[in-house]
Parts: sequence; C-alpha cells; structure tokens
Amino acid sequence: MSQVYDNIEYNNTEPISDGLETSSDKSDNNLKREFQSGSVTLFFIIGLAVSLIIGWIIFPKLLYSRKKQPVDFNHAIHAEQVSNGCDSCHIFREDGSFAGVPKLAQCTECHQEVQGDNPNEKIFVEEYVLKGKEVPWLIYLKQPECVFFSHAAHVKKAKMQCAACHGPIGESTSLKIYEQNRITGYSRDIWGKNIAGIKENLWDRMKMDDCANCHEKHVGIKSSVQTGKEACFVCHK
Repeated sequence: MSQVYDNIEYNNTEPISDGLETSSDKSDNNLKREFQSGSVTLFFIIGLAVSLIIGWIIFPKLLYSRKKQPVDFNHAIHAEQVSNGCDSCHIFREDGSFAGVPKLAQCTECHQEVQGDNPNEKIFVEEYVLKGKEVPWLIYLKQPECVFFSHAAHVKKAKMQCAACHGPIGESTSLKIYEQNRITGYSRDIWGKNIAGIKENLWDRMKMDDCANCHEKHVGIKSSVQTGKEACFVCHK
C-alpha cells in the first residue's frame, strides 16, 4: 500500500477560496457601477438636449408656414402724406364699428394709376386696381371668430394709441413675413415669437391673458370695463 501512495503525484496547486471578495474584485465592481451610473446620466443629458432642440427650435419652424403679403406696403411714406394718422386709412364706420384693413375703394382715391417707380405700387395697380380685385391681405392679429374685440372702446373711449397694441407699425417701410400655424390657421403674432410666452412689449403677443393683464394693470379689473364682470361671454360670443 505504501508503494501505491508513493507513486501518486499531487498537481493541484490552485489556492483554496475562502468565499471572500478580494480588494481587486471590489475595485472592479465599483468601476462598473460608476460607469453604468455615468452612462445613464450622459444619455439623460443627451436626450434632454435633443428634446429641447426639437421642441424649442425645430418644431416651431415646422409648425408655422411663412408667407409674403401679396403686395409689400410702406406705412412710413403713407403716414407722412395723410393728416389724421392711422385713422386716415383705418377708419371707424358711422355705427362706430372698426373697418380694419382699408378696402380697395379707399386706396383708389390716390392710386388710380401708377405714380412712381415703386415696383410694389405697379403690382398693386395692375393686379388689383385695374382688375377691381380686393387685395387678400394676411391679417397678423386676426382673432378667432368667437372672440369679440371693440376697437372703438379702446381707441375712442379709452383714448389708447394704436401703437400701444400694434407697436411702431406706422414707422415701418416694409411688411414682415406672415407666419401661420399649420394646425389652427392663426397668425403667430397671436401666440408670440417666444414659445415660452415671454414678451418684452405689449404687442409681442395678443392672447386672452395679455388682455386680462393689461386691464388689471390700467383699470383694476381683468375683464370688461362696461360690465365689470369677469365672465367668458364678455369677450367670447
């Protein structure tokens, strides 16, 4: 028996594990956890940045179509020629209602024929005056049909200047691009250029809360001066 045991070779030189994690294993696991945590944070930041770019820059450009007015118009040169400012062209009817954009008949009082070398005047006379067609102007601040707004109450009674809501349009020498919401069909001037609703001037946006804030600031109530009521039907018909 002793001879048999003497011929057996023991080649197993691997250390016997005691079931404990070595310092090297702990270091590797910590590195893996830190890498996984960093990867999640990085993907979150990238996803947030992409979402903001799409939502705040790309989406508004896709949402609004850009259109030129049928004829460019120089407000400044016309304002110099008239005696009654904005009221010379944007008149109030006999019943007190506001006429809005001038009709062709008002324009033809001065523009029955081309008077200068301005290419826009030539287009206006040849395409609209001579053909008796109304110019299909794109209205920047046209409100939905259900909204009632009285220019007379603001201009005649409250003595507000047109520039308070429309800005220095009377000084402009050209009409800006009309931006139309592809979904609602309304002008971007109603919502405003800033998607967050931040504005610097009163005319930067014309939504319901803008009207309410102006009323509260100047007359002390958010709704109609005449009725003193803050009800939907005061402005929405």
